[in-house]
Amino acid sequence: MGIDYKLRITEDNIKKVQEHEVFVFGSNLGGKHGKGGAKTALGFGAIWGIASGIQGRSYGIPTKDASIRRVLTIKEIKVIVDEFIEYAKLNTDKIFLVTEIGCGLSKYKPKDIAPLFKECILLENVHLPQKFWHKILK
Repeated sequence: MGIDYKLRITEDNIKKVQEHEVFVFGSNLGGKHGKGGAKTALGFGAIWGIASGIQGRSYGIPTKDASIRRVLTIKEIKVIVDEFIEYAKLNTDKIFLVTEIGCGLSKYKPKDIAPLFKECILLENVHLPQKFWHKILK
């Protein structure tokens, strides 16, 4: 029997989050939330200058360095994703809406990033983008 993930798909264009929801976005190590999902996250409590972790109803996962010139390696991103997964495990009262982090300005493909979230298959409070589910459940 396969995993029924259909109720755990993050929408492509999130405009608002409920009180119990957390918008999970790609950030940079400088916490400069000027573009993409990071800019959207400012509306959900992201704090300029804070790179990662919980910020209001948002959670940053850096995929670029502080200068925003260098894209972090998959190995570097994995460490941060693992921290997020541990946080999600401890906060089951919240629903985490993971966006396609690293797949926009950092130019990774879902096939590169999705495997980092494989452990989330069993976390009912973590929603992933459709493209991530397709790569994880292949």
